[in-house]
Amino acid sequence: MIQISDPSDPRLAPYAAMRERDLVGRAGRFIVEGEVTLRLMLSPRARFRTESILLLPERVAGLAAAIEACPDRPPVYVTDRAVMSAVAGFPIHRGVLAVGIRGDDAGAEVLVPQAAAPALVVGLAGLTNHDNVGGLFRNAAAFGADAVLLDAGTCDPLYRKAIRVSAGAALTVPFARLDPGVDWFATAAALGLEPLALSPSGAEDVADLAPPSRALLILGTEGPGLPASVLARMRGLRIAMAPGFDSLNVATAGAIALHRLACGLRTARDNEHPLP
Repeated sequence: MIQISDPSDPRLAPYAAMRERDLVGRAGRFIVEGEVTLRLMLSPRARFRTESILLLPERVAGLAAAIEACPDRPPVYVTDRAVMSAVAGFPIHRGVLAVGIRGDDAGAEVLVPQAAAPALVVGLAGLTNHDNVGGLFRNAAAFGADAVLLDAGTCDPLYRKAIRVSAGAALTVPFARLDPGVDWFATAAALGLEPLALSPSGAEDVADLAPPSRALLILGTEGPGLPASVLARMRGLRIAMAPGFDSLNVATAGAIALHRLACGLRTARDNEHPLP
């Protein structure tokens, strides 16, 4: 544990003014906040390396065992509340911050299981709300999705608020950023996935769906939804709602559809590896 009392200490530079800087990236770094996400970041499940940790003194004892168990143990800086708030630029940080290293981005073809295996993949098209992206990563983890694909217009799942809302799932669920102007239909075909577009105008009710063994569930932003050009080329799914109301939060809608698709994924995997 390294005591720091000066907010201008260069070792704290990656934490500085994160409200202004974490939207545009930090040279391959990202910020993790809160005990739950830090514990996940230090666990073998995390896909990213922890560069350093910044704690208030009263948070050290509760996290000491998790830090000690980390095989690639990062430096741990300890400072008081005034210094931490001055460095971070805001006071609501729960006394637990860390810097992660993104590393090299893997392509979709690496993350998605090969064509012979069952697969469930989530596609995010133009989602700019960090709460929704974080919620969808949490859903992807909860229902066993293999990966999340993001188009160029979707916000960064490693923005600190998205990580927090995801309950740390953004640190564990594999994801890949697609090139600008992505053709979702062509992407699905190249990966051997059946593309399913979730929209209130979809022709098929999710409740009646016979889930395919390899699916790409594509969700658009709230309001405009998926472009008509996307909806016209693939199987459209809707969620039946009470008359006169056809709006669900996109993360909620995604959870309902993922639950249905996950049932088919479990069946396909059970058939692939039957019990003796």
